[in-house]
Amino acid sequence: MPRYDAVLFDVDGTLIDSAPGIFHTLEQTFCVMGVDISGKNLNKYLGPPLRRTFSEYFSSEEQIERATALYRQLYAQVGSRECALYPGVAEMLARLQEAGVLPETGTSMPVGGVTTMLERLPFAGRFTYIGGASFDRTRDTKTAVMQDVLARPELQGARVLMAGDRRDDLEGAADCGIPAAGVLYGYGSREELEPFAPAVLVQSCEELTDYILNER
Repeated sequence: MPRYDAVLFDVDGTLIDSAPGIFHTLEQTFCVMGVDISGKNLNKYLGPPLRRTFSEYFSSEEQIERATALYRQLYAQVGSRECALYPGVAEMLARLQEAGVLPETGTSMPVGGVTTMLERLPFAGRFTYIGGASFDRTRDTKTAVMQDVLARPELQGARVLMAGDRRDDLEGAADCGIPAAGVLYGYGSREELEPFAPAVLVQSCEELTDYILNER
């Protein structure tokens, strides 16, 4: 019997390697906004909400909103296509669905954008629900996204796991009172994730699937 009834998947760094597209789009956005990021380590911006990233560089809400809107426009045009699936993702989603586990997303990307991205992939129909951020600030953190997904009638009383690769994923799970699986093949590290007491740390999609299905 599976350990969980549903799994909320982070997308960037958990299902897809989207770093090339994210870096490219950040560079374009900062260039247009007149910010020199030469020599900056952009790795820490893989995962966290955009407005938090831009608040490190811009002091006014107007600038932050402008940068956020510009990034999303540029990412939709080009960056969203500069990504690759992690090995075993398609097989993982198929195994979960066949076992009756609901695969859903809980991402900091806007719902519209992540839906369009996933629709290009052959397994898009595997997801029972696409949970993501709103374009405004009403649902702008991983915790808020997860709360929105968990409020659905289908998940009331269900055993739900969050699977993600960054501290925001595990922190959001803790805020929502659900366990989390830390993904080490993504952008985070053991040192980043361990302080949040994940239920498990995995090195591959196969390991994650086996854990969810109670096969390890």
